[in-house]
Amino acid sequence: MADQEEGINRRHALECMIWAGTGVLWTVAGGVPKSLSLLGDAQAAEKSASALTILQISDSHVGFDKPANPNALGTLQEAIDKVSALPTRPSFMIHTGDISHLSRATEFDNADQVIGKAKLDVHYVPGEHDVIDEDRGKAYLDRYGKNAKGAGWYSFDQAGVHFIGLVNVLDLKAGGLGNLGDEQLAWLEDDVRGKSSSTPIVVFAHVPLWLVYDKWGWGTDDGARALALLKRFGSVTVLNGHIHQIVQKVEGNMTFHTARSTAFPQPEPGTAPSPGPMLVPAEKLRTMLGLSNVTIASGQRPLAIVDTTLA
Repeated sequence: MADQEEGINRRHALECMIWAGTGVLWTVAGGVPKSLSLLGDAQAAEKSASALTILQISDSHVGFDKPANPNALGTLQEAIDKVSALPTRPSFMIHTGDISHLSRATEFDNADQVIGKAKLDVHYVPGEHDVIDEDRGKAYLDRYGKNAKGAGWYSFDQAGVHFIGLVNVLDLKAGGLGNLGDEQLAWLEDDVRGKSSSTPIVVFAHVPLWLVYDKWGWGTDDGARALALLKRFGSVTVLNGHIHQIVQKVEGNMTFHTARSTAFPQPEPGTAPSPGPMLVPAEKLRTMLGLSNVTIASGQRPLAIVDTTLA
């Protein structure tokens, strides 16, 4: 009976998407998500001497000034203030795209000035708003991708974890679906070829690599090909932005997580005619913006992600 119940729980974990509103800390053990306290359990995880902590921010849209948020640079500053106030200093920061709103140099300059106040190393991947200049992302690459391959993809290792930054915002497919392309997929296959299957993998891109909502282009057309190359690894964490809200999913040893924006919320799939900036009452805005704190404990499968709002 216990085995049957566990099997049902595992199947449920494989099939469900968790839409979260407020911050939540969770771990993954045996493929089943487990909610934990945001206080004691989070502090215990962060204080682990063997833990690697990374901070994810996304979709800053610096330069956006419409009614949904007339001061996107200001809410980015609020997010960075929260980063600076964290009790445990992250090892580094990941920004999963849409740093700017219109790929303008002044927008990148303003973003760099604010994000730099955190005094952390930052690893970037572009969003579609970062590559809409006439040169298809040259301004982004010149600033953030000097040591990257192709359109800006790259990988690095830290504390025994292999990190992979992918680019899926050029040559978008029908409906706006992301696209990696054959060249990048060939690079990815070569990049992980010599890695032991016990190596923890963290892959990050702007558009979700998995299909969240195809009608709005919330997924990557050839994302399944990339994920197939990673299935042999015992622990894979996939971080994305683009949809401006938290969506979590677990499939076997793969944990998927999209982050909130620091600029403006978007509607949940199917609740509006189309995606885009969602106007909410001013007092509610900061409850729908935020950042993610990811803790990876060496030698353990559970991974903890704490989502924090600006409220």
